[in-house]
Amino acid sequence: MEFPDPSINVYAEQFTSEEPALLAELNRETWSKVIMPRMLSGHIQGRMLSSLSKMAKPTRILEIGTYTGYSALCMAEGLLEDGVLHTIDINEELESMIRRYFSKSEYSDKLNLHIGNAVEKIEELKESWDLVFIDADKENYSNYFDLVINKMNKGGLIIADNVLWSGKILSPEDKMDKETLALHNYNRKVQEDSRVENVLYPIRDGLMIAIVK
Repeated sequence: MEFPDPSINVYAEQFTSEEPALLAELNRETWSKVIMPRMLSGHIQGRMLSSLSKMAKPTRILEIGTYTGYSALCMAEGLLEDGVLHTIDINEELESMIRRYFSKSEYSDKLNLHIGNAVEKIEELKESWDLVFIDADKENYSNYFDLVINKMNKGGLIIADNVLWSGKILSPEDKMDKETLALHNYNRKVQEDSRVENVLYPIRDGLMIAIVK
């Protein structure tokens, strides 16, 4: 299932602020050199992440799943002057590319890349969070939520990507594969958690946005 209609995406891009030059460069390099470039947040979602970060005005951001660093760079645009972003990825093969683009960014001194197991790294970080972006292994989404929810500042945002999973989320539960079922359970978990208010946005592959009460 492809949604929204591709022509709607083209139109939406025409009426969305342009990517900063560094992000456009990273976008092109990711699509030309990296396996599974569709994992990149991309223009529209990237500008939305930037907008949400600017509205939240965070001092502490946690990203779970860096990929090539595009979404981290987008969210860094909203950091306050003393703000810091921590991003975690298990794929050490992309580390040099990520660090190269981070070093080019005006936010380079605010960006901290951690390579390793996200569950372990989250527990090591003794921080409270204003904004968390989950975009890693789908089967651990609920675990990541549990690891961060009690470290969230009031009014903080927990954003999870891919929660519609190309429409597979509409399958009967007994027909879902492990990843789809994990995402469905995550959506249900957030919906039933009284500590947050949430909206599932059908943007790109779905964003679940939860605001901590």
